[in-house]
Amino acid sequence: MKPFARIAIGAFLAASVNASAIGQIASSLAYIQPVPPASVQAVQEHLRSAGAYNGAADGLWGPDSVAALQRFQASHQLQVTGQLNQATAVALGLDPAALLGTQQAALPPPVPPAETLRQSSVRAIQGRLRSLGFYRGAVDGVWGQSTQNAIEQFQQNRGLQPNGQLTPATVSGLGLTPDSLAYR
Repeated sequence: MKPFARIAIGAFLAASVNASAIGQIASSLAYIQPVPPASVQAVQEHLRSAGAYNGAADGLWGPDSVAALQRFQASHQLQVTGQLNQATAVALGLDPAALLGTQQAALPPPVPPAETLRQSSVRAIQGRLRSLGFYRGAVDGVWGQSTQNAIEQFQQNRGLQPNGQLTPATVSGLGLTPDSLAYR
């Protein structure tokens, strides 16, 4: 049996995790999740189609694959981590649950409503949305209709459910972490 490759996958993608499945803590929302070689090969093929990877789609995750993923993330205005997260998988046109070999991913922890965010967190979100070209309003820390619309447009553009809510996938896709947001 071939050994599984290890690619960092956001914790919100996991169906179930035990201590031995966690290889390394990459951030408060990420861990190293075993990914079958066929899934690694699919990622490599999509990176090659996107022009970011020139290596063999051999199912082996190495430094060339990491560098290609970083190039892809940078060129798609994603957080450059070299780790496969939900936003990057979606941008590649891949189903994150299918990469893990499960269609029943665990529900992510809920993110409190945007209305309870502190102004500093709203400004961080507005600034990120502005830098990505989704928000044209004032970066004033007030959650209004233009911020709400920008979130929905961002979600739709990234292949996320356009519900206007700050889901973990949306926050991650913005290059932020849910635990970096402050609430009242």
